[in-house]
Amino acid sequence: MQFLTAPVDVRAWIDAQQFSRFQWLVVFLSFCVVAVDGLDTACVGFIAPALRQAWQIGPSVLGALFAAGLAGLMVGAFAFGPVADRIGRKKTLLACVAFFGVASLASALSPTIVVLIVLRFVTGLGLGGAMPNAIALTSEYCPQRRKSFLTTVMFCGFTLGSGLGGVLAAHLVPLYGWRAVLVAGGVLPLALAPVLALLLPESVGFLVARNARPAAIRALLSRIVQHDFGDDTSFILSETRPAGSPVRQLFAAGFRVGTLLLWCVFFMSLLIVYLMTNWLPTIAHNANMTLADVSRLMMLYQVGGTVGALVIGRAMDRLPPTRVLSAAYGAGAFFIAAVGVANGSLLMLAVAGVGFCISGSQIGANAYAAQFYPTGSRVTGISWALGIGRLGSIVGSMLGGVLLAMNISQTSLFVIFAIPAALASIAAFHCRRGHERHAAQTTQSAQA
Repeated sequence: MQFLTAPVDVRAWIDAQQFSRFQWLVVFLSFCVVAVDGLDTACVGFIAPALRQAWQIGPSVLGALFAAGLAGLMVGAFAFGPVADRIGRKKTLLACVAFFGVASLASALSPTIVVLIVLRFVTGLGLGGAMPNAIALTSEYCPQRRKSFLTTVMFCGFTLGSGLGGVLAAHLVPLYGWRAVLVAGGVLPLALAPVLALLLPESVGFLVARNARPAAIRALLSRIVQHDFGDDTSFILSETRPAGSPVRQLFAAGFRVGTLLLWCVFFMSLLIVYLMTNWLPTIAHNANMTLADVSRLMMLYQVGGTVGALVIGRAMDRLPPTRVLSAAYGAGAFFIAAVGVANGSLLMLAVAGVGFCISGSQIGANAYAAQFYPTGSRVTGISWALGIGRLGSIVGSMLGGVLLAMNISQTSLFVIFAIPAALASIAAFHCRRGHERHAAQTTQSAQA
């Protein structure tokens, strides 16, 4: 039997194999992680009416509650990304999932709104750390030819989890009160944690980058496809490896401009996502739409986002990803402006278009960030981009209220809403230069 003795490029080896059941398992487990992440992130919005009634609190206090969760997500993303790039994706992911599960259970015991606000911030820390690791793990086990599509498929778990939060709230709140929803948001991730501990592998790319034992790397690669690697086989990653800490690597030559442009994309993108999610129902209600019509409107927005993620992810595997994202954000700016002037079926179509282009592109941007950064700083790159995006989400949540208070026309309002989408389109387009520079450096490294 012939054994391989030359160094094996792990990335190229994975790209050359058929997608296996083991890799599908990684995608599925990551899907479950972002699903419980989505449930815990969205559940407070679904129990907000019950909280107002139980504690007699006003919109400003609810706004503080929502902002606390978003702030926790932002801080958690900034904090846990570098940790994962040092100690591993699996360890960090397990810790974050267990952490936000316990924090959600503690939130269910909150005696006052102040305590709940504090605990929502704490819960957000774990939520913010879990998502980038799930994205990175999926990306690192997917072949290049299907990476964007499979990463977006995995991330659709977030939408499913958010919807599940609404279903749970509808059934649990009338019977057991709002605390039951937070209990469910704690039990599900805690039940998932031992499954992850047992079945989820560490990133094989991370193990190679950290010079782990070759036997551990051989075992993981053999789970993808049975292969007899010789005991003397070594493993490499043919990619650019900037020096310094994971955070410093984001600003190394060849990545600096791309990092700043990617942050602009995430900031503007999540600003729009939260602006539309939080304020579109209020604007529609002010325009004398019925509750049923508003519900259909928001359903179309969410469905459009899910379909958009899958279509955009597939397109990113076939075409330059930054061109796809730039075109999608540009079309999203058009649809946002159209919402301000459309009525009836055209309004429904415009809102679905916003979901398709903006929410779909945000999920695509997550996949692109996972491809842009090398293994040594991948989770840091994703998590810091998401952290900047969370800052944008806070700005978007506040901006809607400020603009509505100015009593400007609906047409002008949505033209203003379209500006961040146009800026995201421009930034995504220019990210291509950073991407091409990164690809050229990787090719040179492989040939050296």
